[in-house]
Amino acid sequence: MSQPKPRPGIFASESGAIWVLWLTYGSFYFTRANISAAIPGLESEYNFTKEQIGWILGSTKIAYAIGQLVNGQLAEKFSPRKMLAVGMFASAAMNVLFGLGCSLWFLIFVWACNGYSQALGWTPCMRVGANWFPAHKRGKIFGIIGTGYQASAALTYVIASGWAQVHGWRWAHYIGAVILASSAIHMLLFMRESPDSDSPDAQAGSASAKQETDWAQVRANIVLTLANKNLWILGAALGLLNACRYGYMDWGLTHILEQQGGSLSKAGLKYAILPIGGIAGALLSGWATDRFFGGRRIPVIVGLLVSLGLLTIAYNQLVQTGPVAAMFVLMFAGFAIFGPQVLLVGTTPIDFAKKGTAAAAVGLVNFMGYVGAFMGDVLTGRLVDQYGWEVAVNFWAGYAFASAGLAALLWKVKLSD
Repeated sequence: MSQPKPRPGIFASESGAIWVLWLTYGSFYFTRANISAAIPGLESEYNFTKEQIGWILGSTKIAYAIGQLVNGQLAEKFSPRKMLAVGMFASAAMNVLFGLGCSLWFLIFVWACNGYSQALGWTPCMRVGANWFPAHKRGKIFGIIGTGYQASAALTYVIASGWAQVHGWRWAHYIGAVILASSAIHMLLFMRESPDSDSPDAQAGSASAKQETDWAQVRANIVLTLANKNLWILGAALGLLNACRYGYMDWGLTHILEQQGGSLSKAGLKYAILPIGGIAGALLSGWATDRFFGGRRIPVIVGLLVSLGLLTIAYNQLVQTGPVAAMFVLMFAGFAIFGPQVLLVGTTPIDFAKKGTAAAAVGLVNFMGYVGAFMGDVLTGRLVDQYGWEVAVNFWAGYAFASAGLAALLWKVKLSD
């Protein structure tokens, strides 16, 4: 008797693929952005300086950068679903260890390990996305997927700061670990790696076939990727944007708490407005590139980055005058951060990639992006210690303007399918 064919799962469709990717990658932020709620407690308990905090924050960025470069190649060969599972469970474990930490060097090491674990998230997700969606749909689709980590970041600020306020800074990490581990189980049950992969068993067979692929193809992918000058420009632009972006994401909650006072949980509620604005930016920017620019991402990226620089200057002045005006500007800053960020981390590198190197291209661009984030985190801490918040935030604005200038070099480059 012949064996019955596996029935397609309820998520084995384009819409299902979108929402599984939306939730899967979004949940990584519960064990990444949560450290922003732990910073005040770390400073209070261990008397860390801002620069020391910057090294903790930066450690995860440099490890993430290396992970993006390596995993971008591995995602072309191994099962994205399995890579995601390893990354999600490992990140959850690192957050538990971080909560148990008691020294600066231990915290730096564990948070670096968390950074590498986190790097097992984006490139596998982009590999799955490239399998499911053609180039002319990616602006809109990846924009939708990008709203997932904005929503998660907003929830993280609220949940992590609330738990840290009541139970201490360590619980910002424990609660994040529980959420991410739960999402990993969901991903294993429902993710389909491609339209013709409609069951976990079929995926296992596909993964086995991949592992038999000649490593020469991987080496060829590396050569093609490194020789693509457009990707290097994108990576440098993303690095500068990330220096600004993680100024807001890592330091912003502490900044608004120190500038406006109040409790940590209230500061978390205020700061959730940043990724809420980011949801609109991620969704509308991708749609605009497809609808009005024929798939060209650069004009939208440049316009939003210039806006981000101007908004950051305005925020630097308004944050000291009262919460309402500052939150209004913060919402639009979120729009201007995550609109170009979503395009730079996934859609545009895939557009510019040579055939068969989509994940590798994303990995290279994100490697450079997180080198920039590392430098920005450390420099922000040092600047705050030596000159105060106003100078540090003005540097965030400078990063945005410089990123716009680099991206503009690619203005005439057209979409390659």
